[in-house]
Amino acid sequence: MNFRWVLILLLCLQAPTFASVETTGEKSGDDTVLDFNVYLNNKKVGKHLFTVSESGGEKQVRSNANFDYKILFVSAYQYEHSAAEHWIGDCLAEIDADTNANGKRLQVSGSQGATGFLVEKGDEPVELPKCVMTFAYWNAEILEQPKLLNPQTGEYLDIRVEKGGNEILKVRGKPVNATRYKLAASEVDLTIWYSADKEWLALESIAKGGHVIRYELS
Repeated sequence: MNFRWVLILLLCLQAPTFASVETTGEKSGDDTVLDFNVYLNNKKVGKHLFTVSESGGEKQVRSNANFDYKILFVSAYQYEHSAAEHWIGDCLAEIDADTNANGKRLQVSGSQGATGFLVEKGDEPVELPKCVMTFAYWNAEILEQPKLLNPQTGEYLDIRVEKGGNEILKVRGKPVNATRYKLAASEVDLTIWYSADKEWLALESIAKGGHVIRYELS
């Protein structure tokens, strides 16, 4: 199974905007914690945990993911990811991400320079505009962006967004009014649900072969 492009959805680390802790996040001291269960074809394959610390308009975000997809009790695909990001407002100031995708190691780092955001991914640094955003699904501002940074590969991708209809989504066992959006980019085609307050509620992606990957808050 080829998960290469689907893993973009696992690495979106901008700090969220929380209008309702009951729906999306839980407070732990001064931090906000987002704990997602991740499913493949309705089978739970792992967890993705985000911890957000905010002070003075700046955010520190840490992300840790661990997936193990098994077929007949044998690991067919393993994925580990850890990342740290520093944000000033809605602009990424620094990133350091490390990924092990079934034995393939990927490292991306970047920081704000004098004239733009410099991304390093094992070759010559690439300069992007001064204010860039990752695939930060929980910040609805991504829906207004023409480009987003893939923190796993360091690619700066053109995106297309289409607003869908409204529906009732079950979140932690409770019905929530949600609006559906389609987001597409190079090798990316997924659906995102937001509440009326623009809180990220769920995400679903169709992988090659028709496999469905879904994020659900736990």
